[in-house]
Amino acid sequence: MGDDLNTPEQESGPTLNRSIGPFQMALYGLGSMLGAGIYGLIGKAAGEVGNAVWLAFVVALIAALLTALSYASLGSRYPRAAGAVYVAQRAYGFPLLSFMVGLALVCSGLTSIATQSRVFGANFLELFGLHGLPVSAIALCYLFATTAIIFRGIQEAMWVNVLCTVVSVAGLLLLMAVGLPYWGSVDYFETPPVADGDLTFLIVIQGAVLAFFAFIGFEDMYNVAEEVREPETTIPLGLISAMVIAALVYIAVAITAVSVVPWDELAAAPGPITEVMARAAPFVPPVLFTAITIFAVANTGLVNFVTSSRLLYGMARQNLLPDHLGKVHRQRRTPHIAILVLFLILVPLALMGTIAELAAATVLLLLTVFAVVNGSLFILKGRKGEPPGRFEIPRIIPALGFLVCLGLIVARVSSGDWEAPAIAGGLLLASFLIFLLMRWLDPEAIRDIGEDTADAEAPTRS
Repeated sequence: MGDDLNTPEQESGPTLNRSIGPFQMALYGLGSMLGAGIYGLIGKAAGEVGNAVWLAFVVALIAALLTALSYASLGSRYPRAAGAVYVAQRAYGFPLLSFMVGLALVCSGLTSIATQSRVFGANFLELFGLHGLPVSAIALCYLFATTAIIFRGIQEAMWVNVLCTVVSVAGLLLLMAVGLPYWGSVDYFETPPVADGDLTFLIVIQGAVLAFFAFIGFEDMYNVAEEVREPETTIPLGLISAMVIAALVYIAVAITAVSVVPWDELAAAPGPITEVMARAAPFVPPVLFTAITIFAVANTGLVNFVTSSRLLYGMARQNLLPDHLGKVHRQRRTPHIAILVLFLILVPLALMGTIAELAAATVLLLLTVFAVVNGSLFILKGRKGEPPGRFEIPRIIPALGFLVCLGLIVARVSSGDWEAPAIAGGLLLASFLIFLLMRWLDPEAIRDIGEDTADAEAPTRS
């Protein structure tokens, strides 16, 4: 492992390519948030909240924005790959916690990419009528193509992201356009019948807990910080822009959906968005949304792959993983070894088939990471000598963000689903054992983490 925590600008050898501007940054985050999940989430949320599903998205936006603002502020203070890992170590000074934060984020990315590869394969076969081929074959082709694009360069990956995001947004804009004449036809505060003693606002809160997960994806933007031009301003601007655009799209789609299809029928529909389109515009072929779904799914996988490779790269630079994962290809200026390692891990994951329980467990881990990151900013803002960023927020915001994430964790754990918390606990235990093994193999490197991070200066400003 490495000896110090020098920033890439201070190191010899090739570094990552700083080429991402505000426009690409916003679309990168938007592509991560506007994945294929919205196509099924609308139906589930409508079943919980009824016609007031749009209100659930408003409440979810407020809750998610607290943590997003913390990420934006931290990005303006410490713009570097694996930023959540870095700020956790800087704030708390516990290498084990930093390592587990990083591994939780990597697990989240891996399960998402593997899941998206299979969803991509299923939709691809459906679109072209290739029902004789196995889904796993198309999933592996998708993984290979994505790996090649990401290895080729960050600019190539970003332009593919731009294309996929534009197609995904265009599909949702088409849905809004054909559904616009139906707006105003229903009571948008109507909720499912409640038992005596239940309160309507509690139903909205329950729906907001579900809708919150539609906004997960903003955290991906922090991990490409070392490839962003003027990250201290670009990251906050891109992150907040992506959140606002995603929220407006979600709210408009929610209003459109319940205006066209009664909420109870929407909840029961196997494909809620397809059902809305079929009723509002029967002349539009259903395969159109299958094609759009392919772009949305491919985009989510691409963004998560880029993010995960930068996580491994950043953790290696922070002495939490072997040095080789922090190497940059001299011509392509991408973390090629980290990309290859991820590909080798993803192949068997994609062949496993369903990994739904593992994905649900990593959502819990992701919420835990959000709580840790909010706590990190709260601590760092109160510590003398910490350099301020160009985007500062009141200290109450990370405190509230911490409480919201804690409340969501409690809500998920107390839902009666024991498998996801058990898997999450198992992943944490595995992280602990891996950390002990690495400490046994190279105790000096692990010991250096706490010393170097605490004394490290803020990354050099671009």
